[in-house]
Order: sequence, then C-alpha cells, then structure tokens
Amino acid sequence: MAKSRLSVAVVQGGPSTEAEVSRASADGVARALAEAGHRPVRLELDGFLAESLRTGGYDVVFPVVHGAVGEDGSLQGLLEVLDLAYVGSGVLASALAMHKRVARVLFERAGLPVAPGLALPRAGGPGAARAAAERARSELGPAIVVKPSSHGSAIGVTRLEGDAPLADAIAAIDAVWQLDDFAVAEQFARGREVTCGVLEGDSGPVALPPTEIQSPHDPFYTFAARYAPGRSVHICPANLPASLVQRVQEVAVAAHVTLGCRDLSRVDFVVGSEGDERPVTLLEVNTLPGMTSTSLFPEAAAVHGLAMQRLCDALVTRAHARGPASRAQPQALPR
Repeated sequence: MAKSRLSVAVVQGGPSTEAEVSRASADGVARALAEAGHRPVRLELDGFLAESLRTGGYDVVFPVVHGAVGEDGSLQGLLEVLDLAYVGSGVLASALAMHKRVARVLFERAGLPVAPGLALPRAGGPGAARAAAERARSELGPAIVVKPSSHGSAIGVTRLEGDAPLADAIAAIDAVWQLDDFAVAEQFARGREVTCGVLEGDSGPVALPPTEIQSPHDPFYTFAARYAPGRSVHICPANLPASLVQRVQEVAVAAHVTLGCRDLSRVDFVVGSEGDERPVTLLEVNTLPGMTSTSLFPEAAAVHGLAMQRLCDALVTRAHARGPASRAQPQALPR
C-alpha cells in the first residue's frame, strides 16, 4: 500500500523575538517534508492564519514557532478550536514549558534536579530592581543566572559570577523586566552545557543521544553563539561518562513526562562531574526545538538513526494518525 501524501501547513514566525529563528526552522522542515513526498505550505502566524487554516484543507499542521503566541499554547489553542491535527505538545504542556517559573515548581515537586531559584515579578517604582537583586543574592548567593520566565534562545539571559557587583544584578533584572512580567533568578550551576532531545514513538518517549554545546567565543550559549555561523560547536554524542549520559537521558524523559509533553522536546542541562553534589542540573524544556538541518534536535536524531527527512515524516505521520483532539458530546440539560 502506497504511503499517504499529506498536505501539511508549516506555521512559522509570529510576534516573537524568535520569529526569524522560526522562519529558518520552517524552511528546513518544509524542504524535508517535500523530500519525503508530502505537500508542505508555509503559513505565517498572523491575524490571517485562522482563515488560512480553516479554508486550506490541510491534513496536519506542523507548528515550527518559537516564543510568544506560537510556543506558549496560544497557537495550540487555535488549532484545537479549528479541530485540526498537529505536531507537538498540546495547550497545557506548551504553556507550562514556556513559563520557566511554573515549570521549575513542577520539576521540584517531581524530584528533578533543578538549581535553587526564585521568581521575581515585575515591580514599578524606584528601587524595585535593587530590592529584587538584593533578595536574589541573599537567598541564592552572589553567583546567579537571571533570565526571562517566558522567552527562549537565551534572549535576556545574564550570568553573574560571584565577584559581580550588585549593580550588574540590578541591571540584569531590570533588563528582563523590559521583556517579561517575571524574572527568574537561579543559583549559578557550573559545568558543561548539554542538551538532550526526547522523541516519542509507539513505545513512548525515548531520549536521543545527549549533545554537548561549546561556545569558545562567548561566555555561554548566547543568542549569537546559537545562530551566528561558526560561533558554537555541537558534540553528539556528548563525551560524558556513561553514568552521566544515563542520568541526563533519564531526567530528560522525566521532565518531558512531568510537563505532559507530546511528540518531541529538547531538554537543556548543565552537567558537572560524577562526584558533584548535583552532577546534573535541569534548566528547561523546549517543546518546539529548532528544526534547521543544523539545529540540535535534528542533529541528535540523525545520530540516533533518523535523518531530517525521516524525522519530519515520522512527526507528521504520527500527528495525522492521532488526529484532532477528541471532543466530548454535549449533554442535554435536565428537564
């Protein structure tokens, strides 16, 4: 029996700081789907999207979006209303993963290894950022990481060493408040930057080989290190002891399951040494990881044995077979 050719709406862009990253990913996904024999159409995440999806007759939607509106459950809610099958996590898991201040609470309750941290809600008035910085340093120590609760691609992230002056912490928090209603401050976890993809199949979620990320020209895996040519090095599989590889993969799957993710995710870590008190520190879960041919998730999938074409084909085929979300039948009012 010949394999079904699917009409796939590849959704990209949107009102996000990561819109251009999304469009690059969408280009890679569309090309891979076309090579697999499907019929991809790229659609922009804008005010016309609902009508385009409603009238387009698409078999499945592949969201390839990052950041606000696309990755936080908003787009997923629209797809649910339109009764469309789509790739990736549903509304709740997307929202939970996007909001790091909420996700870390769930990770802590699940016993997963997160760094001590706190959420700092945006406050107005003179001295608000100073008060927040003083609280963060008092509770977490002088070496902290400050980041927006609901942005990705390292946008707005500042790492502060122990000798950084208080003024730097104040500036970092104030900068995040320009982007987000909440700043998240976490104790600085030292070690190697590692990420691990999770891919679901018929037998459940499976961890891909972990990847170590090196950024020799940047202090960490910054926005520039992620997307400027030659600014980072991906080592997959990561050169880690077997025990740490196993732990990273276990935590990656557990984080995916804790948030209720579906189909795919990429889980970020800081990995220290085997003898450390906390050798593996969970940072965050990305429900829609980058999908260019050189992005971390497709690279790891290729090492796992799934080239980009097969990966994208498997994702849309699975979503199409699953179909739209099940609908409850309306109940008649009692007489």
